[in-house]
Amino acid sequence: MTPSKTSEGAAATVEYLEALRLEVNQRLSASLEGLRDRRSLGAIRPPARLLEAMRYSLLAGGKRLRPVLVLVACEATGGRREDAWPAALAIEYLHTYSLIHDDLPAMDDDDLRRGRPTLHRAFDEATAILAGDALLTEAFGLLARARRQPARLVIELAQAAGSCGMVGGQQLDIEAEHRPRAEIQLETIHRAKTARLFVAAAAMGGLAAGAPQRQIALLRRYGAVVGHAFQVADDLIDVVGDAAATGKGLGRDAARGKYTYVVRDGIDATRCEARRLGQRARELAEALGERAAPLVTIAERAVERVA
Repeated sequence: MTPSKTSEGAAATVEYLEALRLEVNQRLSASLEGLRDRRSLGAIRPPARLLEAMRYSLLAGGKRLRPVLVLVACEATGGRREDAWPAALAIEYLHTYSLIHDDLPAMDDDDLRRGRPTLHRAFDEATAILAGDALLTEAFGLLARARRQPARLVIELAQAAGSCGMVGGQQLDIEAEHRPRAEIQLETIHRAKTARLFVAAAAMGGLAAGAPQRQIALLRRYGAVVGHAFQVADDLIDVVGDAAATGKGLGRDAARGKYTYVVRDGIDATRCEARRLGQRARELAEALGERAAPLVTIAERAVERVA
């Protein structure tokens, strides 16, 4: 393949990922409209303020990395993208709930998210809690309506998000704020808190495709590495990033005295580690063949922010 064709192919892949991101936004909006009109067994429709709060956070923008990862992992293993949409929407519902709760005063007490006030600032704390609860619950309703392997999809996301995954990682992160730094295992915290949801996104794409176990195992390894790369890059961006580009305040980790990869290893070593992880994720994606080109691009973009 000539360099020009390689460049053209890379540009086309970036355009394709952007088209998927826009379609994710459209389908998320449509799914909320479906909630507005739904009533079953005499239940009420969602209260207007609750639905408005859910919309405020769910449609606030963002890279949509996790749902896009579900979709391209499905296609990389020979599946139809249409079969992966329930899982793609579900993981973004769940991710958004986690951001709402992370921003609460009892957690990170943040004022900005994606360039505008966090949900509890824009509405109120009680509504923010309930909106997060609603998004979490609706995520599993979406998975239950998947055409292929809904039970396995539910189990995958529940394990990734629960006490042995994202929520457990958040608890470890809170406890780490009160422990000597020598005792803090950053990899353990972020493998659960951040990377585990990337693992689920990649695996659910393979499950939606009906992929063989060998390919799903490879997708899991890819998700773990690319998720780790994103966390390392985020730690670095909090120190050297651009607030206008990130849409949230910088220096938050230092202000809270958090122990991060930058604190432990320094800026240069953290940047090198992000690049190493990005390259490893790229190698794992390439092992899936030509259909995995979007996974390669996601691995590259995970760390290009700190290149």
